[in-house]
Amino acid sequence: MAIDAIEAPSSPSHTLTQFGQSRHFYVAVDRHQFKMKTLEDLLVEVGQRPGLPMVVCCSTRDELDSVCSTVFNLPFICLSSLYSDLAEAERAVTLEKFRQVTTSWNHIISSPSGKEDESGKAEQKSHIIVVTDACLPLLASGESPISSRVLINYELPAKKETYMRRMATCLAADGVVINMVAGGEVVTLKSIEENSSLFIAEMPINISEIL
Repeated sequence: MAIDAIEAPSSPSHTLTQFGQSRHFYVAVDRHQFKMKTLEDLLVEVGQRPGLPMVVCCSTRDELDSVCSTVFNLPFICLSSLYSDLAEAERAVTLEKFRQVTTSWNHIISSPSGKEDESGKAEQKSHIIVVTDACLPLLASGESPISSRVLINYELPAKKETYMRRMATCLAADGVVINMVAGGEVVTLKSIEENSSLFIAEMPINISEIL
């Protein structure tokens, strides 16, 4: 991956109890223009686990479109997206299908072997929803969270509240957050960590260690 090391975020205070055993990591990208290639490299590593449910969060529609264009070309991933002009019925179907994926994944990891069923699961694709902050599941309106195994913050939110909302609406209690950090976003990452009582560690080279 096109990744450089940065100074680790500050205090080792651990994740908030309401988010259970969720774990938080960062990937440092040397320059913004390398971000998309880094995401692609990351998905090549984590996205080939059959049935793995993932959410990629963006701050803008333009970034969502760019991410979808890249992910669409990855043959081992089933892609969907949530955006502002998506019809309400289609949005409901997209969310429900993804919840079915997370249910299936939970069944896999809770099985005695903790492995995919060789008879059917081996050919399943990983599933990704790409979403902007404006289109996250609306818990206050009765929508259920989508509880993905992996939440990738392609664009790091500027505010702690947005970071926490992404977790509450998109991440399973024992899920993994991967923050993509470029340039001056290191300061933002440290601020989120300190203000949210989180510990955000550098992502290990062997990504399977955190899945």
